Amino acid sequence: MDVTPITALQRQERAEANGGAPTLEFDRQAPYDRYVRASTLHALQSPLSDDPGEMSFLMVSQVMELYFGLIRYELRHAQDLLARDDVWASLAPLRRAALHLEALNASWQGLRWMTPAEFNRFRDLLGEGSGFQSAMYRHLEFTLGLKSESLMRPFRRQPEVHAALRESFEAPSLWDETLELLRRRGLADGPEQAVQAWVTVYADSGPDNHLRLLGEALTEVAQRFGDWRYHHLQSVKRAMGAKAGSGGSAGLVWLERSMARTVFPELWTARTFM
Repeated sequence: MDVTPITALQRQERAEANGGAPTLEFDRQAPYDRYVRASTLHALQSPLSDDPGEMSFLMVSQVMELYFGLIRYELRHAQDLLARDDVWASLAPLRRAALHLEALNASWQGLRWMTPAEFNRFRDLLGEGSGFQSAMYRHLEFTLGLKSESLMRPFRRQPEVHAALRESFEAPSLWDETLELLRRRGLADGPEQAVQAWVTVYADSGPDNHLRLLGEALTEVAQRFGDWRYHHLQSVKRAMGAKAGSGGSAGLVWLERSMARTVFPELWTARTFM
């Protein structure tokens, strides 16, 4: 990316030279476009029908894909920090991830207009395409610890995508790293002791108990991710009722079964004994 850095002093000098007006002439592509790649982003929408509602469906789906990647990025950053025993530093990316999940959930609002009749105007053109086939969503699930090897099968004909998913599947998850942290701190030797470990952690409500803060940050991520799955279910109900999914799933039944898989289960179970 060809972006020329500029210092605070240079910015001030340019502002003074321009009399406070923005710079309007550039010798090449506008710097904003070079950095954000806005032209590229806006060239990625290729609706398959003439129905104007399809653009909403397509654009919102793409926005969600970007958020999947961003949330996974933050969670992996937090995971790396936990592996280095830096619990305090891990809180910032976890809190950012929770906020990004809020924004992801808000994306569903852009599809509230869609009735079954409106979805049906372009749904058949999607063929077997389905959000179920999102590789980045699978990466996000694997990072959270929701792992199912069968969910990699749709990508077997895409060697690079499949290999990346395999690596993500086999690598420790954020929750694995959290349990390993509890082991190093002498609180739990494995998942079976994790419930009591969290009960012990939460018994100390002091401001310097970073593990308790970690537990709350992880709980917020898990809850917001649960909100995402609920909003997905409700949006499907609104747009297509109990019809079979375009990707071959049972639609609502599949989503309800997916929601039953708990993120960070021992952390939630521990709350019963606190």
